[in-house]
Amino acid sequence: MNTPFLTGAPHDPIGWHGTTILCVRRGAQVAMAGDGQVTLGQTVIKGNARKVRRIGPGNTILSGFAGATADAFTLLERLEAKLERFPGQLERACVELAKDWRTDRYLRRLEAMMAVADRDHSYTLTGNGDVLEPEDGIIAIGSGGNYALAAARALMEVPDMSAEQVARRAMKIAGDICVYTNHNVIVETIG
Repeated sequence: MNTPFLTGAPHDPIGWHGTTILCVRRGAQVAMAGDGQVTLGQTVIKGNARKVRRIGPGNTILSGFAGATADAFTLLERLEAKLERFPGQLERACVELAKDWRTDRYLRRLEAMMAVADRDHSYTLTGNGDVLEPEDGIIAIGSGGNYALAAARALMEVPDMSAEQVARRAMKIAGDICVYTNHNVIVETIG
């Protein structure tokens, strides 16, 4: 019997889990953080995976992914192709990728989510065709996403913390709570 809430996504009978990606926008700074843990069932497979990257012309766009690694890399490649086609138009590139992701028979089966950000905008992309921009400038996806989101929202109330400081502290809190998130955090910033 396949019970999706116990094993992961419906196409994920093994139960791959892992990843917390957090993007925080504060003032002129944007920080995207991701932990390094990848697990298979109850076993940590890797503790230092790099799930946050710079992409696009001049490496001016931050991207982070949660889900199956090969699927995420496929989506990153597709997003980079869209950015080449629509230079300087992150929103347009994201919408075009989301359309392809939802309608293409091969892409529809990919199990991943993405967070992307440039100087001006942050978006969550899903296989349902969603391109979501947060109201408060904070995006969190993955196993520990809700923990990181709650922590980041609380930390945004602390004056004089940079986006990077908020992201690092929120990721530590998420790593303390979520068994699928570790403290091996990579942070990339803009601004």
